[in-house]
Amino acid sequence: MTAPYQIRLGGYGPPSTTHSRGLKIIGDELEAQFGDEVDIKYIWNIMDLGYLGKDTLWMAEHGILTMVYQSTSYLTDRVPELGFVDLPFLFRDNQQARAAMDGRLGRHLNKCIEDRVNYKMLGYFENGYRQISNRLRPIHKPSDMEGMRTRVLPSKIQARTFELFGAIPLMIDLTEAIEGVVNGTLDAQENPFANTVTYGVPEFHPYHTLSNHFYISRGLYANRDAFEAFPKPLQVAFQAAVDKATLVQRDLALAEEDIARQAILDAGCEINVLTDEERQLFIDAVKPLHDEARQTFGDEMFDMLAEA
Repeated sequence: MTAPYQIRLGGYGPPSTTHSRGLKIIGDELEAQFGDEVDIKYIWNIMDLGYLGKDTLWMAEHGILTMVYQSTSYLTDRVPELGFVDLPFLFRDNQQARAAMDGRLGRHLNKCIEDRVNYKMLGYFENGYRQISNRLRPIHKPSDMEGMRTRVLPSKIQARTFELFGAIPLMIDLTEAIEGVVNGTLDAQENPFANTVTYGVPEFHPYHTLSNHFYISRGLYANRDAFEAFPKPLQVAFQAAVDKATLVQRDLALAEEDIARQAILDAGCEINVLTDEERQLFIDAVKPLHDEARQTFGDEMFDMLAEA
């Protein structure tokens, strides 16, 4: 009997997260179609093994894991074009963001990634809109963030965003961020509500702001050599499984945000929903970033966004 094809799917969250559940759908689909021809294993949370969350990227690049998810912001140093989708207040809503990432903009970014890194891009799970939590005070306007030490993803555009809000951005990995929340060396952090709850933040941060400042996708990065070594039917089935899992994961993510929002309130925290006027203050504060992005990237990606 021919040895089964080894497929290792990994991430950095417990099995209950929507991303882990998405990986399970992919594995289940492949097992249902190929049976003993594939050997599927899951590494749900590499942080449980002593790694950093960002280590998923090199693990996939070098073939230790077959496919992983990771926020696109973690690749902006190697693929500058990904900084475009880090722009604050870029997408109108989830529907536009999904259409853009599944459409011409996403295909353009896929090519940029594959040109520079040993990945086969298979799609984008939804991390969704990010909100701000902090331990100091309610946030209604950018000046309320003055001097707040705030963890952001490793993206210069995201760091610059929080500088324009008046905060002190710190580009640190998730492991360090959780430690900072617990010991108080971080004043604030930003994440979708579901992540905020998963990481135990409400125990330490009483103030939460529904800001929707960033929409973040988590790319699905397969090791290119491993993927292209699979027989064609398995490649096609793998992509189809990812497409199916992505649709389910995105729906789960929306439902999970509602559950997490209630969990934050149940923990005795407050959630401040920005008024239109307050939100506009944040949008105005970061306008220079959008102007700079047109100079950096030109109009092409903005046109791709408009198509969505």
